[in-house]
Amino acid sequence: MAGIYFHIPFCKQKCHYCNFYSVASLRYRDVFIAALLKEIEHRKNYLHNALVQTIYFGGGTPSMLTTNEINDILQKTRETFNVANDVEITLEANPDDLNEEKLKSLKNETAVNRFSIGIQSFFNDDLKYLNRVHSADQAISSIELALQHGFQNLTIDLIYGIPTLTDEKWRQNLMRFFSFDLPHLSSYSLTVEPKTALNVLIKKGKIQGIDDEQSIRHFEILIEETNRKGYIHYEISNFAKKGFYSKHNSLYWLGGHYVGIGPSAHSFNGSSRQWNVSNMKQYIETEKLEKLTAEKEVLSTDQLYNEYVMTSLRTSWGCDSAHIKNVFGDVFVVGFLDSINTFVEEKKVFQTDGRFFLTNKGKLFADGIAAALFR
Repeated sequence: MAGIYFHIPFCKQKCHYCNFYSVASLRYRDVFIAALLKEIEHRKNYLHNALVQTIYFGGGTPSMLTTNEINDILQKTRETFNVANDVEITLEANPDDLNEEKLKSLKNETAVNRFSIGIQSFFNDDLKYLNRVHSADQAISSIELALQHGFQNLTIDLIYGIPTLTDEKWRQNLMRFFSFDLPHLSSYSLTVEPKTALNVLIKKGKIQGIDDEQSIRHFEILIEETNRKGYIHYEISNFAKKGFYSKHNSLYWLGGHYVGIGPSAHSFNGSSRQWNVSNMKQYIETEKLEKLTAEKEVLSTDQLYNEYVMTSLRTSWGCDSAHIKNVFGDVFVVGFLDSINTFVEEKKVFQTDGRFFLTNKGKLFADGIAAALFR
């Protein structure tokens, strides 16, 4: 399985916590679309005609695209790549973009069949802290309208660990999610990334900082409540009903190949990783697109092993010692088994038939455990 990711960098305003490449202006909209279409052609051989089963519009705010722009991108994609008839096409959307007219147009005139709606919270004080452009009422309305227009394959994002979000409010956010009976939830801990407005505001004392203990409590509540409702915790930050795992994100976690198109977009072909320039002006210089400004890294065996350990350990599929032996060799599997045993003894990891999985306790330390297993 292969995938295509489109990075649409436009935003109405920059969220305080966001460290993804985006521009709060539509100044270059038309020339950007032209450059994106040209890059699709430029990347046509990257996937070696592999069957594309997932297309993902991320950003930025892809829901700012018009129906015609989405269709132009999808048409060029089908002309250029080997796209499956039943391809999953996900569009990330902000609640304030999903009005009646927009949803009707998307449903009737495009092939988009999955929405990822950036709700983040159903409380206005949390949204204000995050500098989100939408309101709590718009968050609720966007989900209701999407369901009314026949979009059943929906996921929403919720953020926990927001200083304004009490434990009770966090439970209410989850109860609101459950009330819609949606098939998928992505939920992330608020983190303070360098060079973000959030980092600057906290350092200047203008807004409250993050409480790690609060984030841990919220994560434990998240696991407890989603499990009670029968959702499968198939990746650290992702929960789904059976049959509704994200095909695109699963592709990343299972080591599949994908091409990233647009400024800052990443690509992976099994042996190397490359990423486009994070600069709109450079990206839209279409006459230079044949020599697209991108950095490339050929991954060593150690790096490929580290990536496998890091991604697989985060999932419900687990980290397979037999896979490590077959792909990387005896030295790697011996080192892996020696290192992971400590975490098994600490009850942060358990194993079944040679596959190793994080316990709920271990999920709190996922990054540290993976790092301890790296070569």
